[in-house]
Amino acid sequence: MTRRKYILIILILGSLSTISPFSIDMYLPGFPAIAQDLNTTIAKIQLSLTAYLIGISVGQLLYGPLLDRFGRKLPLYAGLLVYVAASVGCAFTTSADGLILMRFIQAIGGCAGMVAAQALVRDLFPVTETAKVFSWLILVIAVSPMIAPTVGGYVTAAFGWHAVFIALAVITFLILVGVYIGLPEGKRADPSMSLKPAAVLGNFWTVLRHPQFLVFTLVGGIASAAPFAYIAGSPDVFMNIYGVSEQEYGWIFAFLSIAMVGSPQLNHILLRKLKSEQIINIALVYQLTVGVIMVAGVYLGLFGKTGLIAVIFLFLIGQGLTAPNASALSLAPFSRFAGSASALSGSFRMGIGALVSGTVSIFHNGTALPMVGVMTVCTFTGILIFFLGRKSAAGYAGDAAVAL
Repeated sequence: MTRRKYILIILILGSLSTISPFSIDMYLPGFPAIAQDLNTTIAKIQLSLTAYLIGISVGQLLYGPLLDRFGRKLPLYAGLLVYVAASVGCAFTTSADGLILMRFIQAIGGCAGMVAAQALVRDLFPVTETAKVFSWLILVIAVSPMIAPTVGGYVTAAFGWHAVFIALAVITFLILVGVYIGLPEGKRADPSMSLKPAAVLGNFWTVLRHPQFLVFTLVGGIASAAPFAYIAGSPDVFMNIYGVSEQEYGWIFAFLSIAMVGSPQLNHILLRKLKSEQIINIALVYQLTVGVIMVAGVYLGLFGKTGLIAVIFLFLIGQGLTAPNASALSLAPFSRFAGSASALSGSFRMGIGALVSGTVSIFHNGTALPMVGVMTVCTFTGILIFFLGRKSAAGYAGDAAVAL
């Protein structure tokens, strides 16, 4: 593979992976305006984010078998078209319940890009390169929160929140064109892969019973859910508690995203000296330490706006180290069932993200404590599972069981 083709594939896969981050982040600055326009509360609008995450979780379980049966591109085209149509529906909804429903459908379509991108990494690159490729994808994904809320804030201020969803529809259609023109097919259709419920469940069970997949999916999914607490709680914390504008919130979000841009590059360096399991260990211990400081500081009232931004920045640095290594280790044992493995991994990650964002909404109390508390609990749970489960996965890490 030439360097030019390598870069092009990374950019396209990264673009597919950014559909959901853009969908999550771009409308965040519009939360107050949406709540006012639809005559509801911000807590109710936060449920549209939860609905999106639930849709991703459910949708990925559907796309996994479809990607294994029909190849990567056909289900991907269908999903992206559903996303475009649902985005237009979000723009023209007239009620909070309608927005929640459209966001769910939007997620069902958009998650095709996420599942296909992960499966294609396994298809197109050798197992020894997947952690590095996932680090590049994490870098591309991490850049999107720097752009999405900032652009969303200005679009909302200039044209209203409806225009944000029109922009998402246009961006995704352009990504679809890029997939058609520049992305290799990857694993082709496999007629032997049955779509009957018993066969699909059997494939999922084959994946789930592999110790390496189970341990690192649980660790990566739960620990990586911490940013969803931040995403769900930050509009209220910064715009209502600290009184920042939509545009200023976008810049704060962009600044905090820098924390997740640099860490994947650090991961590239660390992988030269350390194994993925060692990096996960270091990252989780670091995040738990920062998380405890963050919760204590908020509870004791030690942080103002600037202090809270600083400690969240330090916390998020660890995300770019845990996620790519956990993803690479969970998918490494699979070739034939890469689509199903990717779907299960992504479904769990987004399902936990939905639970986390909903928890922040439930415990909303007019302070930053629910947000930072849930972030820290995610990290603590992830590190607990890592220490309890890594022995059962010993001997599997880094191996590629191509028969699976």
